[in-house]
Amino acid sequence: MNTTAISSARVRRAVLALALIGAHTAQASVVINSTRIVYGQNDREVTVRLESKNQAPVLAQVWLDNGDEQATPERAGVPFVITPPIFRMEAGKQQVTRLAYTGETLPQTRESLFWFNLLEVPSQSQGAAQANQLQLAFRSRIKLFFRPANLPYRVEDAPAKLQWRRIGTAQGQALEVFNPTPYHVTFDQIEVLEAGQPHARKPPTSGAENMVIPGGRNRFELPTLKLAPGAAATVAFTTLDDFGVKVAHSATAPP
Repeated sequence: MNTTAISSARVRRAVLALALIGAHTAQASVVINSTRIVYGQNDREVTVRLESKNQAPVLAQVWLDNGDEQATPERAGVPFVITPPIFRMEAGKQQVTRLAYTGETLPQTRESLFWFNLLEVPSQSQGAAQANQLQLAFRSRIKLFFRPANLPYRVEDAPAKLQWRRIGTAQGQALEVFNPTPYHVTFDQIEVLEAGQPHARKPPTSGAENMVIPGGRNRFELPTLKLAPGAAATVAFTTLDDFGVKVAHSATAPP
């Protein structure tokens, strides 16, 4: 059986399913037992554990991409090998997948970001097939950080090194953050404290709005804050660590 053909077909089904999931309340039945993956440069391999919450078998496929959500497994072009790439998961069982870095050159002065994809296709009963019912495929996607061995300080130190400032925009006030560190910083909550009142950022519409990359900038609108900055404000924010745990921080944001 041609594995490439299977991969392409499964991904095409996933694209259709994702469009439908937006209009229905649905939840994947195979759970990734982590919220992010950190691959240290000196790691021989990293394992990712999956668990099926389903009451019937499912077919699962895993692959990595470098940020292109539309990249099929055979065209993703990432320096990792995943085994097994396609497998059957029985009801209530677990599956371990192994990721191995293949050694291609990656930046040594900062983290590199990839994405781990899990696609599950539920089994179809004979009755459902005869009734021509639609079977939904579910795709989950989490971040994978490739971390070089000799970065200058710990990842836990990165949030304190972020540089914030308040700026005026056509829509009102906003926060801008610059990340001078070699680490990706992922946010949970962000708000400005002005005269004792919290002003939260505009709710994010994509994962990119929840993160600032190494050497990059991000901007967060503050829809309830209308006054122009007159002095440094306090920024209260939480970040997610390597284990997905929320960590609270505060900083000042000059105008």
